Amino acid sequence: MTDNPATDPDLELLPKAEFAFPGPLRDRLVAAILDGSKTATTALLAEYEHEGEPLPSVGGCAVVVGSDGRGVAVIEVTGVRVVPLRDVDIVHARDEGEGHTTVDGWRADHEEFWCSEEMRQALGDPRFTVDDATPVVLERFRVVAPP
Repeated sequence: MTDNPATDPDLELLPKAEFAFPGPLRDRLVAAILDGSKTATTALLAEYEHEGEPLPSVGGCAVVVGSDGRGVAVIEVTGVRVVPLRDVDIVHARDEGEGHTTVDGWRADHEEFWCSEEMRQALGDPRFTVDDATPVVLERFRVVAPP
């Protein structure tokens, strides 16, 4: 890759970073990434396992895609931790850039998303639910270039 990932001819070889499902939530999350207020995200370990995908790794880059499937930025992973859901702290919740001021509020919103019919369908488990022990992937990132 060149010094500027945005102009690199291998940009299309980078994995896609898709936040939520296409639609209003993804649009809000992408906007928060672009304005710098979102520097962290949380995913279910079960998502990676279901898709057979490796966890993100520090230094790895990905293209953030909007609801239209177009790249809007390149991000670099700066940290990855797998923890039980109960261990997510307020710093991580705030850094997700969604305006949460409490872990309880952050968790309620995430549980609603993770237990939605759309997520259950994506995981292939119509009864999927989360609890304190559910493993989640806490990822930190920074924007390194617009596409």
